[in-house]
Amino acid sequence: MDIKLYMNEVGQRARNASRAMAKADTAAKNRALSLIAAAIRRDADVLRAANQQDLDAASANGLAPAMLDRLTLSDKAIETMAEGLEQVVALADPIGEISNMKYRPTGIQVGQMRVPLGVIGIIYEARPNVTVDAAGLCIKSGNATILRGGSEAIHCNQALAKLVKEGLAGAGLPADAVQIVETTDRAAVGELITMPQYVDVIVPRGGKGLIERLMQESKVPMIKHLDGICHVYIDDKADIQKALKIAFNAKCQRYGTCNTMETLLVARAIAPQVLPELARLYRAEDIELRADEEARKLLKGYPNLNAATEEDWHTEYLAGILSVKIVADVNEAIDHINKYSSQHTDAIVTEDYTRTMRFLREVDSASVMVNASTRFADGFEYGLGAEIGISNDKLHARGPVGLEGLTSLKYVVFGHGEVRE
Repeated sequence: MDIKLYMNEVGQRARNASRAMAKADTAAKNRALSLIAAAIRRDADVLRAANQQDLDAASANGLAPAMLDRLTLSDKAIETMAEGLEQVVALADPIGEISNMKYRPTGIQVGQMRVPLGVIGIIYEARPNVTVDAAGLCIKSGNATILRGGSEAIHCNQALAKLVKEGLAGAGLPADAVQIVETTDRAAVGELITMPQYVDVIVPRGGKGLIERLMQESKVPMIKHLDGICHVYIDDKADIQKALKIAFNAKCQRYGTCNTMETLLVARAIAPQVLPELARLYRAEDIELRADEEARKLLKGYPNLNAATEEDWHTEYLAGILSVKIVADVNEAIDHINKYSSQHTDAIVTEDYTRTMRFLREVDSASVMVNASTRFADGFEYGLGAEIGISNDKLHARGPVGLEGLTSLKYVVFGHGEVRE
């Protein structure tokens, strides 16, 4: 296959489809999403079988446990995909919405209209659910999309793409509005990220190595986050039962996700009460703790305890490893987070209103939480229906990126024959 020629054709088809999608009405877009959701439930057995093919091959090739976890399409994950599409159907269509209308002294009326971005290229590894989440959000926001999933999920992605195209056709929308890159050749990624004439935005969802490469090579703007070094700070004014539940869930509910807690900070005054209890919970899950000297004294006897290094505070483990540090107070916690956080998601557990508001204002992350697990930092949990990715950039979108993050604003002007003097 001539990769350059193939990707050029994919890009041209996407650009043409994007023009049709930009003018598609809400009813047609919602119809497509509903048909795709129904097809996913109907063909759940087919999807599981395709996913098993991928899992067998990935296991044989020695794929890391965190990646295998992301690759696995459980019954719950299949239903979540369908529910996510139905949530997107229920959301208001942002396209064509006019806001901020103001009269100017000249007599003209100036406002802004929300419009699609155009063609969105999405590059992802080992996450078949992204195929549906991305397709659904791009369809509803009037965009075309080119999806380049990882080779380890090729069978499942192809099965899902077939259902997406079925839904588009059933709603009278162009099949090329959602295209899966059929080749697993890595050269296709290099072409996709250097086609600004066809692609308006790249959304990478993968490991740090992939995103670092794209940051160096892409000629197309990106919506991205590099890694998820997420913190939970337990304040000395915390409710201890809440703290135990949150700090356990944030780490142990699932390891291989970008919103999993990687560093636990505990206020010195409450550490003797909290850390031994948390250690009991973590021990049951065989979590390795990498702690500072003060925390190690309180955790003495823990079977898998090691000294934290400077590198640990910078590390996204995506595994059963947790860094632990005792801090003096909320001031030191905020300082530590702003120094080491990847600006993804950080949380405080406290009953003190003043400290809550300081934490919310001063922690410079895309999601900042109070008395809740960092695992909620997700488009589905935020009520966006699904997410196309999470951004810790400050332009153009931040946090979980849903419908609005896939649109832009253009100025519109209404006049009555006015001319500029």
